[in-house]
Amino acid sequence: MEGRAGAGSRRAGGGLGAAGPTSSGRAMRTPEAPWERFSAWLECVCVVTFDLELGQALELVYPSDFQLTDKEKSSICYLSFPDSHSGCLGDTQFSFRMRQCGGQRSPWHADDRHYNSMAPVALQREPAHYLGYVYFRQVKDSSVKRGYFQKSLVLVSRLPFVRLFQSLLSLIAPEYFEKLAPCLEAVCNEIDQWPAPVPGQTLNLPVMGVVIQVRIPSRVDRPESSPLKQCAQENLLPAPVVLASVHELDLFRCFRPVLTHVQMLWELMLLGEPLVVLAPSPDMSSELVLALTSCLQPLKFCCDFRPYFTVHDSEFKELTTRTQAPPNVVLGVTNPFFIKTLQHWPHVLRIGEPKTSGDLPKQVKLKKPSRLKTLDTKPGLYTSYTAHLHRDKALLKRLLKGVQKKRPWDLQSALLRQRLLELTQSFIIPLEHYMASLMPLQQSITPWKSPPQIRPFRQDDFLRSLEHAGPQLTCILKGDWLGLYRRFFKSPHFDGWYRQRHKEMAQKLEALHLEAICEAQNIEAWMKDKSEVEVVDLVLKLREKLIRAQDHQLPVKEMTLQRAQLYIKTVIGSLPKDLQTVLCPP
Repeated sequence: MEGRAGAGSRRAGGGLGAAGPTSSGRAMRTPEAPWERFSAWLECVCVVTFDLELGQALELVYPSDFQLTDKEKSSICYLSFPDSHSGCLGDTQFSFRMRQCGGQRSPWHADDRHYNSMAPVALQREPAHYLGYVYFRQVKDSSVKRGYFQKSLVLVSRLPFVRLFQSLLSLIAPEYFEKLAPCLEAVCNEIDQWPAPVPGQTLNLPVMGVVIQVRIPSRVDRPESSPLKQCAQENLLPAPVVLASVHELDLFRCFRPVLTHVQMLWELMLLGEPLVVLAPSPDMSSELVLALTSCLQPLKFCCDFRPYFTVHDSEFKELTTRTQAPPNVVLGVTNPFFIKTLQHWPHVLRIGEPKTSGDLPKQVKLKKPSRLKTLDTKPGLYTSYTAHLHRDKALLKRLLKGVQKKRPWDLQSALLRQRLLELTQSFIIPLEHYMASLMPLQQSITPWKSPPQIRPFRQDDFLRSLEHAGPQLTCILKGDWLGLYRRFFKSPHFDGWYRQRHKEMAQKLEALHLEAICEAQNIEAWMKDKSEVEVVDLVLKLREKLIRAQDHQLPVKEMTLQRAQLYIKTVIGSLPKDLQTVLCPP
């Protein structure tokens, strides 16, 4: 479709326009690109409309030089409209996640590595997926041939800031649907003035006459840190809208129909089990999937997940094949067709229509997968999985009491989140302690020898250590903890956790080795009986460590870096002139 021409001033190369020509990459951007600040938050903004001949159609992409492949355009179109079974009248907000075609690409934003090094692992930028935040409107309109106005405004990002982007959409979308292109261009220009999302900083983000105040989480935050408080010293007009979190959902609202099974669902997520969530609408499916994938924090969710997935998705065949075991993915769907398609999946969660009363809805029942045969299957968790841990009855009792006493939902959510965090930490702490014991002792790191190796992770040794250092020290829940750990070792989450921890420990070891070299007092004495090859090798290794340290990959103090540079200068100065010229060309 033709793009709408935007009124008002245009940024160079960034005006409103229809979806651009097919390409598997992005338009080349210089460091002075006008949309650099915008791209720190969003990849692009899309508008999807319903065309009588084409069905869902991409009306425009903004900035217009952001290039999407045909497959990406098609995915955005289908994922931005509720399935016809959903019957969503009025305004609906939901989210999706889609793979970038052709795998990982060079990011627009050069600060990816810097941001990711400071952000919690669960909030790092997605390297190979786009996250879509959708505001869909469907209202009766006699002026339209089909009788309905149907349009979606979509924010495409690689940041998992669902709370922030949903709040942003609730401001932008109603205004956009009234005023269209000029309004959207003005909003994008405002976002292009926002400061970058730096972990640990509280930011004021002005948009459409409102200031949204957020704090970007940092990996050094304590998980139970208090929500954002409005800064008293800021004299902002108008008063800012303070978001308590950029990413946390209302867990209690998301989990209301499945509260009695939250612990079993936590185990299924921990073990990376395939799960399909069938809900009446994309907002329910996407929120429940995002709640499930977030309940492992601070552990990173390492499996694939699709908050909203349709039969038109380009990966439909890949993810629903019967020729092999179901993939490690959590799928949020609304079309009952998936029950028939995914009967072979080990875990299916079907949610009924939401209840509007304040009481707790009827809890879904636990059922055997063999009952999953007809398209009119009742709500339930269809699985043959038996939980390893006993149910936390005290938590359920407190939550039910909160419902009776009409305790605010945000407090109910905080209670639920805290208990899930404690459960995950109780599970992870013994692993962290055992992993730390594999680190070589600091006194074994000597300046002029290669650093010692991290000892291998032996599962049997770890399981034996649980008797005196297991989760029973921090968690009151009884059950088969050993069996849970054994299954965890086979999951993508163990592999993801172990790789991350091993990488961090290797970097720490390298940093300690660099410090040991820099603190050694007798470098001249060491050089006396060494060949030129050994001395040059030291220079090259020191330089390599310096480069990694300066790229924020090694936890090294500034003083150590300065000493290392001085040592390199001293060592090079002791070499013959011809070698000095090779190592330090003019």
